[in-house]
Amino acid sequence: MREWIPLSELACRPADANRVVARQADGALGTHADFLALVVRWQRAFLAQEGRAWALYVQDPLTFAAALFGAWHAGKEVVLPGDDRPATLAALREMGCCLAGDLPEGLQAAAPGGDLPARHPLNLDATVLKVFTSGSQGHPQAIDKTLAPFWSEVEALEQAFGGRMDQGGTVAPVVWATVSHQHIYGLLFLVLWPLAAGRPLATQRLLYPEDMILALCAGPAVLVATPAHLKRLGEHLNWAAVRANVRAVFSSGGPLPFEVSTQVADLIGQRPIEVFGSSETGGIAWRQASEADTAWAPFADVQWRMEEGCLSVHSPRLPLAGWWRTSDRVEAAGQGSFRLLGRLDRIVKIEEKRVSLTAVEQALRETEWVQEARAVVVPTPIGERVGAVLVASSAGQALLAQGRRVLTDRLKEALMRTLEPMALPRRWRFVEAMPLNAQGKTPEGLLRELFAEAAPSGTAMPESPTVTWLTRGADEALASLDIHERLSVFKGHFDRAPILPGVAQLDWALMLGRASFDLPPHFVRLEALKFVNPVTPGTTLYVSLQRKTKPQELDLAVLQFRLYSQAPQADADGEVREHASGRAVWRVDEGVGHV
Repeated sequence: MREWIPLSELACRPADANRVVARQADGALGTHADFLALVVRWQRAFLAQEGRAWALYVQDPLTFAAALFGAWHAGKEVVLPGDDRPATLAALREMGCCLAGDLPEGLQAAAPGGDLPARHPLNLDATVLKVFTSGSQGHPQAIDKTLAPFWSEVEALEQAFGGRMDQGGTVAPVVWATVSHQHIYGLLFLVLWPLAAGRPLATQRLLYPEDMILALCAGPAVLVATPAHLKRLGEHLNWAAVRANVRAVFSSGGPLPFEVSTQVADLIGQRPIEVFGSSETGGIAWRQASEADTAWAPFADVQWRMEEGCLSVHSPRLPLAGWWRTSDRVEAAGQGSFRLLGRLDRIVKIEEKRVSLTAVEQALRETEWVQEARAVVVPTPIGERVGAVLVASSAGQALLAQGRRVLTDRLKEALMRTLEPMALPRRWRFVEAMPLNAQGKTPEGLLRELFAEAAPSGTAMPESPTVTWLTRGADEALASLDIHERLSVFKGHFDRAPILPGVAQLDWALMLGRASFDLPPHFVRLEALKFVNPVTPGTTLYVSLQRKTKPQELDLAVLQFRLYSQAPQADADGEVREHASGRAVWRVDEGVGHV
């Protein structure tokens, strides 16, 4: 039986060479003794520095854990940024934070050897970790936490799920994750809980279904994932090979559709355990859905009640004693459980990322090209995305006169400095004035109508043709598009002999690629882009898609696309006419939504 070690004592217990704490990407195992040796190196590095608050960003979860405990045992306050974007770094420096880990010029672990610094059990109430989350006012809010609420949640998780994770043998399951440890969900489930329980954490992050199968085939396993990843497992893959190994599947970050939960149970053999909570409250409740409206059961140390229809909670994980009212509407479901009915605020979830519509609007208004801005969630072929309705300033009008894309490209470039990729608007509408109702207000319904009007009747996506999927596989897909003269993209291009703009062809290829494959979120570049023959109304356009990876660059994924049609005088050989082709490259982004 593995020893349960409190987090306060994890780095000051005697080194245990028999306690496995990590599984490296190459299969090598890291022990508690290895972990302690690395903690000492990081502790020595932090002790040599005067700074009190340190922003820590490290991609490898085991190295991150060692740096985290090394900083704590050196008496430092740790700040946990969710990404390493320039705007984030600027905000960290403005807060007076020093940088450590994989951040630019970040502090690194000291060289092996040297004096062995003293380590005593951490004070749960004095050991500080600052995390960030999206605020309802549009700015990420810094939340000061101590080790006490994290330890409380680790104990609650073990009490609720530890038994089922250890069933089936004496070998501890390896904890695999699709999420980053730089956010609370990954921090708890991939780092803190496994270290305390003696279950090895996997240092390799699982990005694709094929990666999951290879990893989960290796032995007893636990999968920590998000709905976005569980939606894209792929029924055609050989999941039967992993069923005997997987002891639990966890999902958090957003609602998991019941049909996806059922599919995961069919493919992997484990129905996902969904965990509900937030950065502010920690874990609140969980469920393992047996039907579509399965209620949520609070953790044993959580009390809840309704206040004006919203969920209010009391637990050891709250920053202050008393009750915390959330913006989640609920109803009682009997036996102490509740059902979630949606949120009241303007924080939305896009692919399990928390996006503040207020923040999007504020970022747009801060540019010189926008006078008024409203953000709204609109449907697209790849799921819900942010749409922006804008009143351009005089400077914006000048750019708009050069072409709509000139202005949108300029806006996107500005927004990328402060917003995560999922928060960037994917649909744009420029109006002379915001639409108003009889009360002089602009409800979201009026804004959504602006996007609906742009789509011809029966089309599958705004300003785009009907999509018919011919084949859809793990790495290949083929779709046909009905290119008819009513499409709005033909307007002005050109009146007497309309042709399909190349930018429309490229946009559709990328959108269909994202709809087909689990591509990383961060776009890097286009390669080998070619436009060969024009596309005219009346064409059935075929879009061939292939997902590839670059062996030398594991964090990159490539979408290869080809657009073609049947030649007018095609014979039985199936002669085709090439229209466009190219490659798009995406890079893995570390940002993942909160619990």
